[in-house]
Amino acid sequence: MSAVETMAPTRAEVEAYLHAQIPISAAMGVRVVEASESGVRLRAPLEPNINHQSTVFGGSAAAIAILAGWTLLHVRLNRTGPESRIVIQNTYVHYDAPIDGAIEVVTRPPDPVAWDRFTRTLERRGKARIEIGVDLEQDGARAGGLSGAYVVMLEE
Repeated sequence: MSAVETMAPTRAEVEAYLHAQIPISAAMGVRVVEASESGVRLRAPLEPNINHQSTVFGGSAAAIAILAGWTLLHVRLNRTGPESRIVIQNTYVHYDAPIDGAIEVVTRPPDPVAWDRFTRTLERRGKARIEIGVDLEQDGARAGGLSGAYVVMLEE
């Protein structure tokens, strides 16, 4: 292990971090199912995220999906490098089916070529942008998706 490389955080550590640093994640009942460099899966119950149609509120689904992409970057970057700030720049969300139970969001791994370009730019300029895709699911069935552009800035 190199001097800058650290152990990967556990699911419980990631969840505690999210709830402390992004308090709405606790209010939404977000639970970390998986959090590794290869992917993030978050789950949240219907009840705190319900709308007037007894389905997941679209804003809640978008927020949880944005959080998953953010978490993937947090886990990947904080394992091997200096502290960084991660912000969402823009998103596109689409809903294919209503979600009338617990929602799960699953990140898609970034393209390896894009990831390499992103990390080189971040190292060289101290700031870089990358697209992260997230699937919205209910009981394993796809219910929509999010594509988000995240900007990462190294802390000085």
